[in-house]
Amino acid sequence: MTIARNAWHLSTKLKMMVDLSVRVGLPGHCAFCMGMAPPPSPWCEACFEALPWNSVACARCAEPLARPAELCGHCLRHAPSFDVTRAPLRYEDTSQALLQRFKFGAQPRAGILLATLFARSREGGLPEVLIAVPTHPRRRRERGFDHSVWLTRELSRQLGVPHQRAWRTRDTPTQRGLTRRARRGNVRGAFHVASELPAHVALVDDVMTTGNTLSALADACREAGAQHVEAWAMTRTPRGI
Repeated sequence: MTIARNAWHLSTKLKMMVDLSVRVGLPGHCAFCMGMAPPPSPWCEACFEALPWNSVACARCAEPLARPAELCGHCLRHAPSFDVTRAPLRYEDTSQALLQRFKFGAQPRAGILLATLFARSREGGLPEVLIAVPTHPRRRRERGFDHSVWLTRELSRQLGVPHQRAWRTRDTPTQRGLTRRARRGNVRGAFHVASELPAHVALVDDVMTTGNTLSALADACREAGAQHVEAWAMTRTPRGI
């Protein structure tokens, strides 16, 4: 009980530090602990290493795994429409607090940090175009901005890769609380890409849970000419969340 209580207090403290430091954003200071950071880095080495890195994960969908394996059981049974996933962080603790400050608190500095963490950790060649997972106009009006489009534009700026829009053809119900199968059916055929795409594209979202939304968008991209589709998520939910 004492260990669990101490872990809870540490997690709460980290989230409070992220909240405060993201709002303050002092030049030359770590974005997570507000200690000194070597310029031009926005974080100190200790905080960077302590982030919940998704280092052991399925190569296809980036689901965190208990031990190294090429593919998770789900991808072996039902492979998604995208070819590979880049999701450097698990959606927990510090990264969860950072994403919530961006998505629900509309804090641009938090979004810049998420995109920068992704860009710094990304490996391999660059795609020819980035495509954001589109939000339905009604939800975009409710939230005040399209978080996936915002992240895509920031990654486009940092990586020098052009971005292109896709459209959500219907306002699908929230995916929260749905089974994996129900999530897949909920977003099937929900996206459209108007113009022809190059061969190599990357789809961008803030967090991946099952990957069904990104898989449905990948289907639309393949219909528009894409041959190799990557899924890019700033964070990935651990198994069971």
